Amino acid sequence: MPNPWDIGSARLLEAAGFEALATTSAGFAWSLGRLDQNVSRDELVAHVAMLAAATDLPLNVDSERCYPDDPGGVTRAVELLAEAGAAGFSIEDYNPETGTMDDVTGAAERVAEAAEASRKQDEPLVLTGRAENHIRGVDDLDDTIARLIAYRDAGADVVYAPGLTELEQIVRVVEAVRIPVNVLALPSVPSLGELASAGVRRISTGSLLAGVAYGALLEGARELREEGTSHYAEGGTWRDALKAAFDS
Repeated sequence: MPNPWDIGSARLLEAAGFEALATTSAGFAWSLGRLDQNVSRDELVAHVAMLAAATDLPLNVDSERCYPDDPGGVTRAVELLAEAGAAGFSIEDYNPETGTMDDVTGAAERVAEAAEASRKQDEPLVLTGRAENHIRGVDDLDDTIARLIAYRDAGADVVYAPGLTELEQIVRVVEAVRIPVNVLALPSVPSLGELASAGVRRISTGSLLAGVAYGALLEGARELREEGTSHYAEGGTWRDALKAAFDS
């Protein structure tokens, strides 16, 4: 389940044969010239509506903490995402305002609120409960598993601990939570085949594809400015891919 950051990347990934997509909070923020955690609820909902309309694929939403401090809180965020066409969404337990992990009890309460709001929709959304420990500098697998179990018990359909890379740790999570597990496809993560054999049910790319795309732009710009050449554009096979994806 790769993560596009705009309509063009969504349609390219659909044309590449993927069967589901997910937004990336960081990738979308970068497309607006901002850092992650700096997108408003209204901006996210508008973004989701555009991506959901751009392809026929189910769209999962990286909805951070589901905007608990906005009017209507988590419940209203879920309603707006459903109206925008989301097929699923996630809720995480890191607070960027404090720079710390949320208390697990409060985080689980938000998951429960999100689950209740989702169940009230004509078509309930797939809810992913996220434990952010391992991408926030907290290397505590026991705490991560306890958090994921709490989110499962609060109503999450899928659980996700981005930043886990060792197969042994991933297997421990899969065996402990007993519901579908999502893994972030970092460069050091085992192959998709190994993850599938370990019981992982879903793989996502987070901001990695967006980061690589922006990195290619920067490298091309560096070559042009410093060397005065445009070898970065040699080959041009991307032209055919763009035409195939967008000529419809």
